[in-house]
Amino acid sequence: MDIFEIFLTASFWTAAIRIASPLIFATLGELICERAGILNLGIEGIMVAGAFAGWMAVYSGLGLWPGVAVAFAVGMGFGLIHSILTVPFGLSQHVVGLGVTLLATSSTYYAYRLALPEVTSPPSITPFQPLEIPLLSKIPVIGPALFAQTPLTYLAFAMVVIVALVLYRTPLGLAVRAAGENPQAVAAQGLSVTAIRMGAVMVGSGLMAVGGAFLTMSAFNSFFFEMVSGRGWICIALVVFGAWKPGKALLGAILFAAFDALQIRVQQTPLGAGIPYQIFLMMPYILSILALVVMSRRAEVPGALMVPFNKGER
Repeated sequence: MDIFEIFLTASFWTAAIRIASPLIFATLGELICERAGILNLGIEGIMVAGAFAGWMAVYSGLGLWPGVAVAFAVGMGFGLIHSILTVPFGLSQHVVGLGVTLLATSSTYYAYRLALPEVTSPPSITPFQPLEIPLLSKIPVIGPALFAQTPLTYLAFAMVVIVALVLYRTPLGLAVRAAGENPQAVAAQGLSVTAIRMGAVMVGSGLMAVGGAFLTMSAFNSFFFEMVSGRGWICIALVVFGAWKPGKALLGAILFAAFDALQIRVQQTPLGAGIPYQIFLMMPYILSILALVVMSRRAEVPGALMVPFNKGER
C-alpha cells in the first residue's frame, strides 16, 4: 500500500481517533490547570493511577462507568495534594509536580502488588465496546472513525465542547482564566484565588486520571506497567501546541495520534523494509516537536502561569 493511500483508509483514522482519546482527556485536564495558573507535572503519574484505579474497580465488581468515576476521584485526590502544596503553600510547581508523579506511580505499583500478590500476568476485564451510531457510522472513511468508537471516545470529544463552553461562556470559566492571567483582579472582586486554583487543579487532575483509565477500560482490557508510556508529557506539549485553547488542543491530539498510527503502518510497507523500527517509533515525536516549535511562536502564555499568588502583594 502506498503511504498516501493509508490516509484514505477508515482503519487508519479509526486508530488515530482511538489513540487520541486518552490524550484528549489528559490534555484538557492540563489545560484547565494551566489556565488557572498552575503547571501540573504530576500528569504522568496521575494517568498511571487512573489507569489502575478504574481497571481495579471494574475487576473488583463495579460497572464500567462507576470505574470511570473511581478513576476521576483518584485523580482529584492527587490533584488535591498537588494544589495544597502549590497554591496556599506556594511551593515550586516543578518539584511538586514531579513529586506527585513519583508518588502516584509508586503507590500504584504498591497497590497492584498488594491487591494481586501472586499474579504473574494481569487479569483482564470486559472493556467498553464500540458503539455504532446508526446511519452516521456508514459514511465512508469518517463514519467508522468518528461514529463507531467506544463511549469513552464520545465522552472525550464531548468534554472538549464542555470545557470550551465553561471556560469561555460562563462566569466560572472567566474566573478560572482570570486566576491564570491576573489573580490580583480576581481577589479585588472578592473571589478566592486559592479556591479557584485548587478547584481547577483537582478537576483537571480528575480528567487526567480518566485519560489513563481509557487505556485499561477502552483501548485495552488490563493494566500493565509502563502502559502510559510518556503520554502525560506529550499532553503538556499539546497544551502549548493548542495555545491553551480546547479546540486547538483537540487538533494537536489528533495530529500526534495520526503520526503514531502512521508509523505503525509505514513499517508494514516496502518503504519500511530494512529501516530500524526505532526510527519509526521516533517519527511521531519528532514531527510533534516540529509542529510545536511552529505553533508555540504565536501562543500567548497565561500571564500568571507558575506565579504563586499571595493576597496583598503586587
